[in-house]
Amino acid sequence: MFKKRSQQSVIDEWQRYQAQQAKACANPTLQRFYQMPLTDPEVPLSEVSFVALDFETTGLDPRENEIVSFGLVPFTLRSIRPSDGYYQVVKPKCNLSEESIAFHRITHSQVASAPPLERVLDELLGRLSGCIVVVHYQHIERPFLDLACRKLWGEHCLFPLIDTMAIEAHWERRGWKHQLKEALGLQPVSIRLDNSRQRYGLPTYSAHHAKVDAMATAELFLAQVARHYSPTTAIGQLWE
Repeated sequence: MFKKRSQQSVIDEWQRYQAQQAKACANPTLQRFYQMPLTDPEVPLSEVSFVALDFETTGLDPRENEIVSFGLVPFTLRSIRPSDGYYQVVKPKCNLSEESIAFHRITHSQVASAPPLERVLDELLGRLSGCIVVVHYQHIERPFLDLACRKLWGEHCLFPLIDTMAIEAHWERRGWKHQLKEALGLQPVSIRLDNSRQRYGLPTYSAHHAKVDAMATAELFLAQVARHYSPTTAIGQLWE
């Protein structure tokens, strides 16, 4: 929806969109979500409330696949609060494939007794409201949530976020070393979650559990800020 432009253009676009949706949304849940003021883009990272978010899905295409679980963990630059987090398995409308089960280890019996996404969306959006969302790879959480809201309520759910994968790409896939690898036809450095964490000396966690991956994303972001940015960096400079 938002083209790659200057960072100030990104900030301006999100501010206009938030104000527009706060007035236009008819669904009460989305209305409350958009009416929560957007974090001032000039606020330093040290004063921002973040929430790390992760979805496990039946596949990577939101038009064909569905959410099967989500986890979130609130944090600030000073502390990560997993005990205040949230984890929920949800029942998709499609059947789970064997590949999907092997990937995220959520079984048929677990989803059979789980609520459908529409029963927990209010809780999820309430926990995201007023916070800056942090994800690892923005092309999962935001598009899946947006499409789910469009299917259920006919309205968009879009919001600025910070993408730790994009941050890692910015710092690791540029400069002469990266250009040399490209010229030699070598694989670029991996920016997957665990590989990115290893570069900061962070421990390896079991992957593909939504709350664990959210925790891992929060830790990675704090490490990225410590190495590449400053607590006084304005939050709007990292929005996507």
